[in-house]
Amino acid sequence: MAETTPLIRQPLFVVAVFGAAILGAGLALVTGRLAGKDRAEVAQCAMAAETLDRLRPLARGELAAVKVPSTPQPLPPLSFEGPDGRRLTLADFKGRTVLLNLWATWCAPCRQEMPALDALQADLGGDDFEVVAVNIDTRDPEKPQEWLKQAGITRLAHYRDPQAKIFQELKSAGKAFGMPTTLVIGPEGCAVAELAGPAEWHSQDAVAFVRAALGR
Repeated sequence: MAETTPLIRQPLFVVAVFGAAILGAGLALVTGRLAGKDRAEVAQCAMAAETLDRLRPLARGELAAVKVPSTPQPLPPLSFEGPDGRRLTLADFKGRTVLLNLWATWCAPCRQEMPALDALQADLGGDDFEVVAVNIDTRDPEKPQEWLKQAGITRLAHYRDPQAKIFQELKSAGKAFGMPTTLVIGPEGCAVAELAGPAEWHSQDAVAFVRAALGR
């Protein structure tokens, strides 16, 4: 029996080492891919750095609470429904500057700033810019559209996420702390400004800020 024990253990040891090597190689491959993706996102966002230089001195007055990060920020793959019910992601807006606003009918500050967002879209909206106001009401899907109609909001497309996952994803990324939540996203798909709370988005300060984000 003393002679057979090593013969049994040796193959098991070899299998264990071989399995560990395969596992390690797999983890290294996955880690490498993730690291490569992170590096690509950082490099892509670095292209928006000069936008931050234009925005920082303009975060004042009506937009004094806006935070302009030290570097452009990658965002999670946010998704929501478009006016036709089709699922969209931020990638669908790549090449355009977006003012992403999360709102709900139960949020009084959200309702208060919607007319200004509507006016901002009317003045600056076009091929290179859109106010993307995403409603996150989780009940009564007809209520947001009814409220927009009653409030005379006619220029904003009706985007929505009835599961409110977009808020949770931004919260997990440290980009949402309450309602409303607003991000300015450059054409590279990276956040160049963020705001927790309402603002007068059609004020002189806000229009100048968005124009600077557009490089106008």
